[in-house]
Amino acid sequence: MQADESPSPDTAPANASETPSGNAALENLSTPALVTRSVFGGVLMGLANLVPGISGGTMLLAAGIYPRFINAIAELTRFKFRFRSLLTLGCIVAAAGLAILLLAGVLKDLVVDHRWVMYSLFIGLTLGGVPIVWRLAKPGSAILKVSAVVAFLFMVAIAMLQFNGFVGNADSSFVMMMVAGLAGASAMILPGLSGGYLLLLLGQYVPILAGVDQFKEALKARDMAALMEPMMSVVLPVGLGVVIGVVAVGNLLQWLLKRHKQMTLGILLGLLIGSTVGLWPFQRGIKPEVGDVVKGQALTAQTLEELDPEDWPTQVFTPSVTTAASSLGLIALGFGITMGIAAMGRAEDS
Repeated sequence: MQADESPSPDTAPANASETPSGNAALENLSTPALVTRSVFGGVLMGLANLVPGISGGTMLLAAGIYPRFINAIAELTRFKFRFRSLLTLGCIVAAAGLAILLLAGVLKDLVVDHRWVMYSLFIGLTLGGVPIVWRLAKPGSAILKVSAVVAFLFMVAIAMLQFNGFVGNADSSFVMMMVAGLAGASAMILPGLSGGYLLLLLGQYVPILAGVDQFKEALKARDMAALMEPMMSVVLPVGLGVVIGVVAVGNLLQWLLKRHKQMTLGILLGLLIGSTVGLWPFQRGIKPEVGDVVKGQALTAQTLEELDPEDWPTQVFTPSVTTAASSLGLIALGFGITMGIAAMGRAEDS
């Protein structure tokens, strides 16, 4: 059945400035203001795509540049080369790439060495995106609520598979890295869906961060031989997946938000809330034993000795009262950070 071309109560935006098709406020920004907003949003987006649980799209919403970003992608893929669209995309991509390059190693080490602390912060940062997406979805409808519940249950099911060891230990082949780039780019565009979280589920989060950090160190040392390994095994396949994902999902999302706004935002809202289930903070890495299967291979005494702590399987633990209270404080801190960024974006539009 073909979608009705005319706006309906379910698809018509409640506020034109809050949807990808309503860019009046952003179009009125001066060029320096647009560059500042784009760079700020790009840095947040890059950090978000390194952090499991945080959506790059949500961070762009918080920075107040998301509508312009989606429209710029759609225009570019349709060969409409407007200066402001190219400027927006260029600033966002450059800022995001620089943030990823400089901070991948740091975040990888923090997640491996301080998992419950970082996951607690991730949960708060993620939940801070709920009011942002809800603001886009108002007024709520039955289809929005049903879509949100279905998407939430989907994320819970994935989290249960993760906790039981059915996801998260895949091999890091060229094809798998490309799939990871595709998933990461898709989530980067969708508010509420975390690229880092999808990479965790695919088992590619730590390998990609480690590869990016290795690439950065080789660049600093100007070692071309050392540069080729992460270039061919991580940067190239992930980059290809990102390009395909951005083009495909950017255009699809614009179409869905135009014709099925409530259902689409309901799904994004459910994905956003549901992603926190898989980020249950009270997990720690457990050193495996000889014979255990990690990344599809049974460990021998030699491979066990060579196995990095970042590749250890995780296990849920019971927190102490102090740890639980600290976790709640970090969740509140993360929530406040995302809400503060959102408030800054709204203030610039006023």
